[in-house]
Amino acid sequence: MPITGLLHVAIKTEDLDTTVAFYTRLLGLRLAPRPDFGYPGAWIAVPTPVGEAVIHIYAGGPALGRDGTVTPGTGAIDHVSITAVGWNDFRDRFARAGLPWREFLIPGTTYWQLFVYDPSGVQLELTFDAHAEGIATPVVTDAMRYRAGDSFFDRAAYTGLAARLAAFA
Repeated sequence: MPITGLLHVAIKTEDLDTTVAFYTRLLGLRLAPRPDFGYPGAWIAVPTPVGEAVIHIYAGGPALGRDGTVTPGTGAIDHVSITAVGWNDFRDRFARAGLPWREFLIPGTTYWQLFVYDPSGVQLELTFDAHAEGIATPVVTDAMRYRAGDSFFDRAAYTGLAARLAAFA
């Protein structure tokens, strides 16, 4: 009776358009077909070597807490990790979008990581394998170094993000 994989992660949002733009325009993921649940939302496809995982985004009633707002952040979950290729491209995209991010090189491995928050304050870890990057090992400055447990989420950085991402391919 083995576990065979992770099917999806669900993220609540107050701003569906900006959140969808973050995942599709900034990160380059695509929308997946989503049933009509009777409330707003989107499914974002995340390719994996064995198929697709899905990030469920939902807004409106089910996303709201008892006080009528969406609680930002990830609660007890620190971050969601996805694999990626294109270290420099992602750094450039985060800079062009005006978003803060952090960097980390896992000691004793060929894995490099970029950390960024989505518009709802969910921290994402993008993990890169140096063998697939074809570039020199990056230098991570102390100011950009990721430190577990230290939040760098700045809600103000996401104001107007959907408009800034409109020019992204």
